Amino acid sequence: MGGTRVNPWLLAAIIVVVVIAVVIKRMIGEPVNAKDLFVAPAILTGIGILSLIKKTDLTGTDLTWVITGAVLGVALGALRGATVQLIDKGGVLWQRYTGRTFLALIGSLAVTAGFNVLAVKMGMHESARPLQLAIGVSFLGESLMVSRRGMTSGIPFAPARTR
Repeated sequence: MGGTRVNPWLLAAIIVVVVIAVVIKRMIGEPVNAKDLFVAPAILTGIGILSLIKKTDLTGTDLTWVITGAVLGVALGALRGATVQLIDKGGVLWQRYTGRTFLALIGSLAVTAGFNVLAVKMGMHESARPLQLAIGVSFLGESLMVSRRGMTSGIPFAPARTR
């Protein structure tokens, strides 16, 4: 089957740049709008799912661990989202990462690393763990929690930026 393949190093570099940009923006503080909350996690999750679909050697064990890992990633992301500071700035909701957010991130990375070691020891192929999926579902969990907290705060979300 022909098709365009993206260089894995280029894809990894793009993902790293996107993640760093998101983290820096959230350290500084940024207005909360639905588009910014969900576009990057949806794209990363989609790329991860597509990379799994393209694999021809996935086993039931692989899929079980991938699904379990995705659920864990969403939960850990939601935990991180619970530590994000939400404030009213200029009449709209803003978010900012705090020290607790970074502690949650470090804890999440440790839990995820342990989970991945266990998954491989229990029969999951290492190639069945797309990094894009792991990052995407983690940011999705964070976004879901920030969104829920924002909606219950009574502070209106910021309008989507027009470019």
